[in-house]
Amino acid sequence: ENLFLSGLTATEKKLAEYKCNTNEAIQLKLVRFPEDLEDENTTFNPEYSHQVFGDDEVAFGYKGLKILLYYIAGNLSTLFRIEYASKVNEKFDCVEADDVESKIREIIPPGFCTNTDDFVSLLEKEVNFKPFGMLLHTYSIHNEEAGEDITYQIYKADMTCPGFREYHERLQTFLMWFIETASFIDVDDERWNYFLVFEKYNKDGATLFATVGYMTVYNYYVYPDKTRPRVSQMLILPPFQGEGHGAQLLETVHRYYMSSPTVLDITAEDPSENYVKLRDFVLVKLCQDLLCFSPVKLMQGFSQEMVTEAQQKLKINKQHTRRVYEILRLRATNMGDAEQSRSYRLDVKRRLIGPYKKKQRELAKMRRCLRPEEMTNQLNQIDLNLQREQLEESFQQLVSDYRRVLERLAQA
Repeated sequence: ENLFLSGLTATEKKLAEYKCNTNEAIQLKLVRFPEDLEDENTTFNPEYSHQVFGDDEVAFGYKGLKILLYYIAGNLSTLFRIEYASKVNEKFDCVEADDVESKIREIIPPGFCTNTDDFVSLLEKEVNFKPFGMLLHTYSIHNEEAGEDITYQIYKADMTCPGFREYHERLQTFLMWFIETASFIDVDDERWNYFLVFEKYNKDGATLFATVGYMTVYNYYVYPDKTRPRVSQMLILPPFQGEGHGAQLLETVHRYYMSSPTVLDITAEDPSENYVKLRDFVLVKLCQDLLCFSPVKLMQGFSQEMVTEAQQKLKINKQHTRRVYEILRLRATNMGDAEQSRSYRLDVKRRLIGPYKKKQRELAKMRRCLRPEEMTNQLNQIDLNLQREQLEESFQQLVSDYRRVLERLAQA
């Protein structure tokens, strides 16, 4: 019996060596020059792979597994290869290795290269790649490493642009690796708009374009003749994150819709925490010069005038306008002054307590049916204390988020 147990653990130990973390195994690259293929500094890894490899993000059956997904920087032509030191064998090990290849093939479009030579020869044609659609905005960012300003451009594209459909299929594969709940969109629905960011770079005296990131926006129809664009996906590719491209992209998209008389306001679908911080910054930047947000008016409280002006001039919806007001009012408030800071705290907490009060009413209704009166009162008291703590915590968290937005604004 003991022999059997020790035997089992040996096999288990052996099989454990054949488990690989897929976030580490998947190696991504955006390639501009042939030498990038050998350069480890150009490699980056997914943040997520659970949508392809399951919640534990593990591939079984390989030792030293490498899943290479290399993209040409501009048009995203793909090289896909799998390498490993050894693989379990059904004959000897009585287990089968995961079919890693077919899992990856499910999300990357056909037509990829499987060997480096083909990929490098495609790289030589990259000089012909030009961005899709209509140029909306050009900006430059100083790059410390390169010691120069680098130019970026934002384009609006749609499925009628030649080659864009295929390009978008390659681009959207990145969503799987960097957005936790990513899904591919129905590109045959003409209500989608696509906004793309490119970097201009030089190669052998020619100007080439590299893909930096993108955003998809869905135009919801609002009766009788308006639309309400809703931001669906937004991704700045990891090598470009933290450089301010997200803010440039979001502001450009807002400005694009601002010029359209049929647009009511812009919303977002299920926004992440990072997106909310980004949006706070962009909207406050757009709103700070509106007359309705003058310090005097901020001190008089949130008003219908703010809602109307932000919606009409900047296509910002009421909920987001309220956040903008709170951030700008924080800037105009002397938090060292007891009266001013108390007034600010009450104003924000009154908004925060709304959902609590609604829940409170629902609970009270339920309890009236279920319990004698005195018990209800006791429970309400416990609830209130808990609610005060939670409220204070939410408020403090909000203020620290708002301060970060204001710091970024001061540097902008």
